[in-house]
Amino acid sequence: MKNIVAPLRRLNSKLNSKFSRLSSPKDSEKPAQPQTTTTTTTNNNNNNMSIQTELNAVSEQFSQAPAEIRDPIGAAAGDFAASFNRGSAVQPGQKLPAFTLPNALGKDVSSTELLSKGPILITFYRGGWCPYCNVVLHHLQANLKEFEAKNVTLVAISPETPDTSLTTAEKAGLAFPVLSDKGNKFADQLGLVFKQPESVRPAFEKMGLDFAQRKGENTLDIPVPATLLVDQTGTVRNTFVEPDFTTRLDPKDALKWVNAL
Repeated sequence: MKNIVAPLRRLNSKLNSKFSRLSSPKDSEKPAQPQTTTTTTTNNNNNNMSIQTELNAVSEQFSQAPAEIRDPIGAAAGDFAASFNRGSAVQPGQKLPAFTLPNALGKDVSSTELLSKGPILITFYRGGWCPYCNVVLHHLQANLKEFEAKNVTLVAISPETPDTSLTTAEKAGLAFPVLSDKGNKFADQLGLVFKQPESVRPAFEKMGLDFAQRKGENTLDIPVPATLLVDQTGTVRNTFVEPDFTTRLDPKDALKWVNAL
């Protein structure tokens, strides 16, 4: 059974390979740092394929997965999307709850510390196992310099452990903070948690996913894919909250938010 989702795994590997040149060489102790020699031409080439084109490619691969994997995951996600109360999720104009979360090296990072430097763009992702999430992370990295030019700090948050987050950051060559929200406690404060039913556990096990190992706890809870722009006063200015995990915000659209600050 271990090869039944090989197409999705190959796609994740292809995505990581495609964007690896955006990061500098990594040592064994640190996540990737920005590559100062990367040229504008290189970044533009990496952005030629739209995020939606890549997401569509992931969906095509997922459609080819065996029914025993595809059907329960799709059904649970569809039911959640249909019942999701958007009004209960974080809204523009609200103050972001303060947080302190460990980064990929286990060092605590606080919202106060981040906001002292300028606005922050927070992206909640389900985990490094999710190819849709990896597409988003790669495109955020590809646009990192444009956000930095506006003094905006990118932050990615998942329920995975620091060790797992470090693996994700290294594979994708991410040069921005990747934080661990164990138990989805911060995401829950924002109304951004999908409590997956136990009916999907066998499907994920057939995919080779060990949530207990990846998350440090054995629930199936994952964050709703979401992106928040928070200004330096800690006020949420823009939100993208989408219970349909196949739909994501293009970082180019997030840059439009930033330009409107």
